[in-house]
Amino acid sequence: MTTSAPPFVECDKTFAGLAVSDVSAAVEFYTTQLGFKVGFTWGGPPPTFAGVNLGKVEMFLRKGTPDPKGCCVYFHVGDADVLYEFHRAKGAAVAQEIGDREYGMRDYVVRDLNGYYLSFGHHLCNAGPPVKIERVNVPVRLEKRLAALLQDLAKHKRMSIDSCLEEMLLHTNEGVGPHTQTTLHYIQELKKKHGINYDCHASYRFAEE
Repeated sequence: MTTSAPPFVECDKTFAGLAVSDVSAAVEFYTTQLGFKVGFTWGGPPPTFAGVNLGKVEMFLRKGTPDPKGCCVYFHVGDADVLYEFHRAKGAAVAQEIGDREYGMRDYVVRDLNGYYLSFGHHLCNAGPPVKIERVNVPVRLEKRLAALLQDLAKHKRMSIDSCLEEMLLHTNEGVGPHTQTTLHYIQELKKKHGINYDCHASYRFAEE
């Protein structure tokens, strides 16, 4: 008997599916209390199947008998702290408070109206052994508005300005961006706040007064 090799399978998405007693009530809960958006509803009325999404992640809700025992859905998000504050403000039932975990995530758990546990978390960048370094003073002059944005960004990320610049430089050296979509969205708000109306190539045209 020969064992054939598994076929090539292209699969870039997974969808968690939860059985809920009332699809309409579940959709209402996920959209109003947890910040999801409605992807679609199907069947009925009332609907018997629905899709709700958080960012690019979609989850299915189907009419059935809820069975939350041993079931947990984990959402990897850009900033768990921001979402945590939103969920608390909306009265979501927090089953585990937010905190840094030994498995390298900062996360928390809420319980939905059918008893399912939902985890939301982001990676801890400071996970791993310390890297011994020596810092040196480097004279740096920045455009005034850009410097103000950097100060706000470092405060938002709970980093020093030095560490924030080091993070950007290290990512640039590897050809990848240091910011999540959540942080990029926040940066757009900071650009408006500080009146930054130039693009990423403007430094070539800066003329100091």
